[in-house]
Amino acid sequence: MSKSPHSRHSQPARIQTARIQTARVQAAFALITAATLTLTACGSGGSADTTGGAAPAGKSDKIPTRDVVSAVEKDAAAAKLLPADVRERGTLSLATAVGGSPPGNTYLEDGRTIVGQDADFAEAVAKALGLKLKREAASFEAILPALDSGKYDLGTGNFGVTEERRRTIDFVTYINDGQGFAVRDDSKLKKVTDFKQLCGLNVATGAGTTFEVTLEDNKHVCEDAGKKPYSVKTYAEQGAIWGSLQQGRSDVVMSTINGLRYAVAHQEGLKFLGEYHRLDVGFAFKKGTKLAPAFQAAVNRLIEDGTYDRILKKWGTQDSAIRTSRISPPEIKD
Repeated sequence: MSKSPHSRHSQPARIQTARIQTARVQAAFALITAATLTLTACGSGGSADTTGGAAPAGKSDKIPTRDVVSAVEKDAAAAKLLPADVRERGTLSLATAVGGSPPGNTYLEDGRTIVGQDADFAEAVAKALGLKLKREAASFEAILPALDSGKYDLGTGNFGVTEERRRTIDFVTYINDGQGFAVRDDSKLKKVTDFKQLCGLNVATGAGTTFEVTLEDNKHVCEDAGKKPYSVKTYAEQGAIWGSLQQGRSDVVMSTINGLRYAVAHQEGLKFLGEYHRLDVGFAFKKGTKLAPAFQAAVNRLIEDGTYDRILKKWGTQDSAIRTSRISPPEIKD
């Protein structure tokens, strides 16, 4: 039976439509997968829901969006501590690391809006000082060198205060976090208290972090004990770190205490091995900055007026609270 001219043309059209629909489905699946990796990647804090309270482990992976900083008012005493030229121009350039998961800085679904605990603290302090932030996303490992070169006024990225960093960077502390480990449920590791427990294993961590430095500095303990050294696997993206663990390319992850807790709460088959070493975390500045006293006063003001607690509650990181902000304190020694 012959086909009409209409049927000859409509069949290719239907095929083309089907192909388009299939492509859309595949694209949507890819977006969902990417979003899942972002949400389950290691950031710097605990889980939370959109109402700002801590979410039950494994029950929610929504990004908290409750506004806790817009009501912050300018603090004249803190603002008075700013250098005159900064007060006059009214702006500061901020480099911020993005790409982890809540409560670390990440993007909303629009791919442009940066949200996270660091973002909230930076915005709240800026409002307390009567300043506007010119925010720019930058890779974690590039921020501190860029501060030293004068490219930015300050940086955020859950930067731990270490003795090495204090040589070239000034800090104003706003939380206390630190180092810890996580593994798959089938791991024989129960708790890491000594790097000799990692001998012969593949350890995944973030590139350019204190974790990478700590791991490299302690590799010798395995050789000293006559054991096979562990291998350090570094990744620029947090999603890749967890993918390496889930897929068996790595045996253990070293990262922030808060970030590990969040990731374990939002991924099946993982467990947190506890805290290894605590560190103060702060806004980072070029060494010798004149901005530090004003930022310290602003953070302490947020602690006094309750904004500080609201930010921590939103991101589920109350265990990281500090009593008072300090300027470049000595590294915490366990």
